[in-house]
Amino acid sequence: MVKKRDMNNKASFSKRISFLNARMTSTLSVSLVLFILGIMVLMGFLATNLSRHVKENIGFSIVLNESAGERQVHQLQRMLERSKYVKAAQYISKEDALKEVMIELGENPEDVLGVNPLQSSIEVKLKADYANTDSLAVIEKNLRGQVIVSDILYQKDLIQSVNDNMSRIGLVLLALAIVLMLISFALISNTIRLGAYSKRFLIHTMKLVGATPAFIRRPFIVSNVINGIVASVIAMLLLSGCIYYLMSEMENFTTLLSVPMMVLVFLSVLILGIILTAVSAYWAVNRYIRMDRDDLYYI
Repeated sequence: MVKKRDMNNKASFSKRISFLNARMTSTLSVSLVLFILGIMVLMGFLATNLSRHVKENIGFSIVLNESAGERQVHQLQRMLERSKYVKAAQYISKEDALKEVMIELGENPEDVLGVNPLQSSIEVKLKADYANTDSLAVIEKNLRGQVIVSDILYQKDLIQSVNDNMSRIGLVLLALAIVLMLISFALISNTIRLGAYSKRFLIHTMKLVGATPAFIRRPFIVSNVINGIVASVIAMLLLSGCIYYLMSEMENFTTLLSVPMMVLVFLSVLILGIILTAVSAYWAVNRYIRMDRDDLYYI
């Protein structure tokens, strides 16, 4: 009698260990998939921030007439700073421009020419939404009507190239995100389907005693959603480790990061973990609910 009880205890313990191993394997599998999805979400945010950073460093120079008075220059600068398309407007005098040229060339052009050949200007940095050739054409047209403006200089080809390259990067990341989402859903779905497969006869028994499909699905969905939340936390920890490593290795990496962005990335991972596991569990259990008993032996 004691021997039989020991055997039952061993069998029960073995089943628990087997269940825990299967659960752990499933959780780790889902967490790795969510980690990859998290990297894609992070890359999307970083690409957006990088695009904004690059565009906001694009600008143009307003070359001023020699006759421009200090008051007129100040008024133009204030008008630019209040404009919806300007991020920053900095006045550079002839003397400051000469100093910059001297640093670049290593000699003073005034010594050769006898006069300072440079003109004072206002360097304008645009907001990211207006850093394109179409917006610049409109801005240029409006500014050329100012009396003290001599010329407006900007690199049209460079701006067009930057916008084209950023658009291509965005399309590539979007395509990768869609492909990875489909692959991730397939992997998570297969992982959850294996768990439902092992309990297919239990599902059939519940159906025979009159349990509704919703009642049968509920424990499976709840269990897998909890599993998805745990997997999401593991994926977040892995992402945090990657971000910490990048911050320590890349000096300017922190300029592309922000606390709201990190919160959005972690929320995206959590929401994806819940949605993907819930939908996968719903479909997996539904498949066995619809099957006849005889079919359960041949799948």
